Amino acid sequence: MTTKSSNITWHGANVSAEERSQATGQKGCVVWFTGLSGSGKSTVSRRVEQLLLERGVFCYGLDGDNLRFGLNKDLGFSPQDRAENIRRIGEVSRLFADATVVATAAFVSPYRADRDAVRALVPQGRFVEVFVDTPLEVCESRDPKGLYKKARAGEIPGFTGISAPYEAPLTAEIVLRTEGRTVDQSAGEVVAWLDSAGFLG
Repeated sequence: MTTKSSNITWHGANVSAEERSQATGQKGCVVWFTGLSGSGKSTVSRRVEQLLLERGVFCYGLDGDNLRFGLNKDLGFSPQDRAENIRRIGEVSRLFADATVVATAAFVSPYRADRDAVRALVPQGRFVEVFVDTPLEVCESRDPKGLYKKARAGEIPGFTGISAPYEAPLTAEIVLRTEGRTVDQSAGEVVAWLDSAGFLG
């Protein structure tokens, strides 16, 4: 997307990325949870945030529903609005990562191109895609918000997995299968990966 503003200039910081990382003792990244509604991505991402904070890691969780109450309250669920929703969150999460924060983001983000666009925003190696690979029938049996029932009844048009597509990641850094596993087991797998990758200091 091109900017509509004119007469603007990018202003760099007086502090380098290396200096910022040395000051905070950690390396920022974006941990992007994607999956169907009801897959468990928000639950796991919140637990990851909690576990990281308990270890003294600067971390902040971005949740899809929460951001639609504020930053993205002007957006609906058309393909165009979904793309803009993810673009905005990508820009916000990039700023968190630049500040050496581990930003966890939980979004259905059904389109591969939109997720790849966020990956391209973040410095190389700092985008960690977590595919919460839960079968549709399991997500639908959970249905914590009653959305699948409404979608099946035709009350929610363009619902991902029912009347709109979900494009699964092809090369996600982490693939989580939550069926038959506890939240702590899934969250622990993510934390262990981040630790081994050197993001936690």
